[in-house]
Amino acid sequence: MEAGYPNQPAKTTFFKWTHLMGLLQEYYQVTTELIEILETMQPDSRDEKIVLIEELLARRETLISTIVTPFTSGDKVLGFTLLSLEQKLMLLLTEQKKAIQHDIKQVKSKRVSNNKYVNPYEKIVTDGMFYDQRK
Repeated sequence: MEAGYPNQPAKTTFFKWTHLMGLLQEYYQVTTELIEILETMQPDSRDEKIVLIEELLARRETLISTIVTPFTSGDKVLGFTLLSLEQKLMLLLTEQKKAIQHDIKQVKSKRVSNNKYVNPYEKIVTDGMFYDQRK
């Protein structure tokens, strides 16, 4: 390193720290947006919101892979906030998963009952019946 550029590594380190803080802040914003979408989700607009949720989850995944240590004290405070948001997000995602599974189960049972109504003699159980073979 030359004597004329003693601050060059410090600028690079500062850039990395500010870049990291920007990544954590963006991760925080994406997480809060996900939570907001999940809290306001209605069954009639669920398909459109699921597409948006998938995009945001993919964005979070790329952000997680780019976030590296060392963390500053500000990063650590934001990290603790993110931990509580993560728990809330996981709870909301689990609730939505259960709601979707319940809806799928209802659709399957409606399909089965509709088929029974259309063709009531489709599955006749002959167990226990006696056939007289005499003529």
